[in-house]
Amino acid sequence: MLHAESGKEGIEVLKRSREIDVVLMDVMMPGLDGFDTMRIVRQLEGYRTLPIIAVTAKAMVGDREKCLEAGANDYIAKPVNVDVLLATLWRALQPQAA
Repeated sequence: MLHAESGKEGIEVLKRSREIDVVLMDVMMPGLDGFDTMRIVRQLEGYRTLPIIAVTAKAMVGDREKCLEAGANDYIAKPVNVDVLLATLWRALQPQAA
């Protein structure tokens, strides 16, 4: 498991580590927030289809849609329910139907 404290650091981790299967993206990060980070990741060569699950403690009406528009594949709210997290990860890691 890899970890980054900020969006900028997360992008650098992605660039150095090509074997990442899924990203849990905190929406509220210092500096570059999760929304902008997801938009940048989606523009990086090789990461347009990387599963990204947005995680936020600020669960407000419209947040899910805002996360999906920014590039997330799915969304979960804090406090994270482990069963929901595992189900979301399982869906994100399933091969896409051709």
